[in-house]
Amino acid sequence: MRTVDTIIIGAGSAGLSALREVRRATDDFLLVNAGHWGTTCAENGCMPSKALIAAANALHRRHTLPAIGICGAEVLRADISAVLAHVRSLRDRFTQGPKALPAKLGARAISGHAKLTSPTSIVVNGEEIAARAIILAPGSRPIVPEPWRAFGDRILTTDTLFTQADLPHRIAVIGMGAIGVEIAQALARLGLRVAGFDTADGLAGIDDAQVLEAFRPLLAREVSLHLGAAADLEEYGGAIRVSGAGGEFVADAVLAALGRAPNIGDLGLEALGVPLNDKGMPQIDPTTLRIGDLPVFLAGDANGYRAILHEAADEGHIAGRNAAADAQVRPHCRRTALSVVFASPQIARVGPPLSELTSGQIVSAQTDFSKQGRARLMGQPEGLLRVHAQAESGKILAAEMCIPGAEHIAHLLALAIEQGLTVSQMLAMPFYHPALEEGLRSALRQLQRELPDTRGSDLSQCDDIGYDALD
Repeated sequence: MRTVDTIIIGAGSAGLSALREVRRATDDFLLVNAGHWGTTCAENGCMPSKALIAAANALHRRHTLPAIGICGAEVLRADISAVLAHVRSLRDRFTQGPKALPAKLGARAISGHAKLTSPTSIVVNGEEIAARAIILAPGSRPIVPEPWRAFGDRILTTDTLFTQADLPHRIAVIGMGAIGVEIAQALARLGLRVAGFDTADGLAGIDDAQVLEAFRPLLAREVSLHLGAAADLEEYGGAIRVSGAGGEFVADAVLAALGRAPNIGDLGLEALGVPLNDKGMPQIDPTTLRIGDLPVFLAGDANGYRAILHEAADEGHIAGRNAAADAQVRPHCRRTALSVVFASPQIARVGPPLSELTSGQIVSAQTDFSKQGRARLMGQPEGLLRVHAQAESGKILAAEMCIPGAEHIAHLLALAIEQGLTVSQMLAMPFYHPALEEGLRSALRQLQRELPDTRGSDLSQCDDIGYDALD
């Protein structure tokens, strides 16, 4: 049996991040990957979807042009096949690096499905290989209910959407989480007829009821929404009739956006000799990514902790460091939770959801962006920002929003939370005029009035300069 120091299973974002750390300690490793080498994010996730959204938003801008004196925009239309070709062109650039790995690594890269045979060995392509440590980063796959497979290639997922040469005119999106909302709105803005279905009443994972109430009508202007009941599919004269929540929609294709399932079913986790839950998952420490006391680490989408690219990269980093031969397994502090949905307006959450904060121990404030100056100048006066702080200390705890430029304000708030800043300390920072960030300042000023420290000035008090004549 061949033996190596470390085996990494999966060449996605988590696996590549782990590889970077492993290579700091040893060149005696194997990277084993089943499927494409382009990473889910670059191949069919974050990057192609944002390219599609950018094209859709550019075309949608035509609706606001007459109001500012620009005429003739009504003749603009989307050539869907050309848009998809553009998306693939950008995607192919982003995947060049990962796809080049097998050639660069040579015998240290293996294409094939790996299965654990013990906590220190795997079998791949019929060969059993032993290792001192194993990092599992097998990723995930789109969920498609078995009965839907009878509809063949009329059922799309994010794994197949961007490979299409063209798209039909009527598309139903089932699952209105982050991915479903992003894609449904983008396709509608490109001129397709789109309906969205979801068992839940929510949208895009929004937790704060007031933010959801603000966002729902904004999306409903563009996408027909059927929320709160399961969707049923049936053949209908060569099309697919989708019904649910008291409504129906006849679609030429259906995008299944029901989430992603971890690729653990045939990974051989039972060979580890540790308890597995009803979903076949072992218990994992999110600060070390270690399974029990074994030399095995489970990182990325497959562990179901936070299935977001920057979190997957962090997990690969943690697993790679802790798997090193001379390393003591150490916990790593996880970053402040941050998520962004690239709808319009953008949706973002920073810190824990409101439902996890203790009522009575927090103060909350909000800004209505339909009245915010910069948003009005941009032609995007819409949405709501909600910020929450600790009632006793004034420390910023969390925020949720559906506003223009949410990706930037969310990062600012994440930095504040990570650094433990208070409302007063944030207000002491500069806010330029006119900027969307002034909407954040409005919410912070409301919070300040609810806190014990009710100073009249946003500015910090200066320390003594050191000269009697000036102090």
